[in-house]
Amino acid sequence: MAFSWSRFGSWIIALIVGGVYGLAGTIAQSYMLDWFPLGLALAVIGSAALLAAVRLLTSDRWAALATGIGMMLTTLVFSGRGPGGSVIVPAAAPDAFPVGIVWTIAVPVLVALVVAWPDLSGIRRGDAEVAATPGEHVAELGASPTRLNP
Repeated sequence: MAFSWSRFGSWIIALIVGGVYGLAGTIAQSYMLDWFPLGLALAVIGSAALLAAVRLLTSDRWAALATGIGMMLTTLVFSGRGPGGSVIVPAAAPDAFPVGIVWTIAVPVLVALVVAWPDLSGIRRGDAEVAATPGEHVAELGASPTRLNP
């Protein structure tokens, strides 16, 4: 496949959008609604939806990978200790649910699933061709396409 500036530009935009979603998820993942990790659930659902949308709308694994790399990079950068000593993703208390660890592992797993998912468009295209021309397959059997029973 030849190099295309528009395709390269879409990868850069996907990287930036993934970074924004990764930052939002990294900040929001620690929100708990009583016992339920609502921030984590919303961050995982939003990130999975973005990755799936990029993969399905562009039909390009590389765009989905760029989105995922943006998510993973911002998660990595903002999970550590900041220059002022602040921590966005703190370690969980010994008896608490490890929300930060789940978020840190969920992002690469989501990216791997979406990028590695097989492209089924060729299978659907093949089924459509078979359904569009049923007479050809009947003719191969030696029967008349218009009259199946002699």
